Amino acid sequence: MKIMVAVKRVIDYAVKIRVKPDKSGVETANVKMSMNPFCEIALEEALRLREAGHASEVLVVSMGGTQCSDTLRTALAMGADRAIHVSTSHSLFPLTVAKLLQALATSEKPNILLLGKQAIDDDANQTGQMVAGLLQWPQGTFASKVQIDKETVGSVTVEREVDGGLETVKLQLPAVITTDLRLNQPRYATLPNIMKAKKKTITQITPEQLGVQITSDLEILEVFEPPKRKAGVIVASVDELLDKLKNEAHVI
Repeated sequence: MKIMVAVKRVIDYAVKIRVKPDKSGVETANVKMSMNPFCEIALEEALRLREAGHASEVLVVSMGGTQCSDTLRTALAMGADRAIHVSTSHSLFPLTVAKLLQALATSEKPNILLLGKQAIDDDANQTGQMVAGLLQWPQGTFASKVQIDKETVGSVTVEREVDGGLETVKLQLPAVITTDLRLNQPRYATLPNIMKAKKKTITQITPEQLGVQITSDLEILEVFEPPKRKAGVIVASVDELLDKLKNEAHVI
């Protein structure tokens, strides 16, 4: 079984986001970048499935500028077998990414396509669902548990988080799975593996080679910070608290 994992390079989750003066986006120059946390979870799950004997190869894919190779090297250091970099300088939105993943899945023929449920930079939560629709594969989104069925050949059971609790679905392979936070705890790459990853070859490919035309499906009109939260107040009694909740906050 082959598992393909899509990983995205984003601003590190610990960095304070700063909006550009012209409000066209957020500052990315001289800012620490890292692998999207949900993508790390997807990669970790793929590695665990391989270690359990369910998969023979873990392939990682990333799309964007030359810096994406750093993210791919991190994935290789964590334990991925191969890496593909779809090189482009254009801005990529979910539908375009889904089309690129569709083309890669068609050529690589993975049994499972694993993605994070969303990226922490745009929180779109669209790519996994879109690529499943384009490929016409079954999908298990927001996965909190993934189990390869031993009794039913060619299927996977996914426990997914929904508003009302947990839902369990059985998918016929090939399938698309998007990962939630509670699925696992990603491992750290060891220093020896980091050094080995620097010597590994990353396959370079362009959208044109995949037969995908980059188009701007979305237009960002303005990016701005949320309004600053007002300072809290200390009340002297329960009666005063109730009065403020009723007459000022209007919540009761």
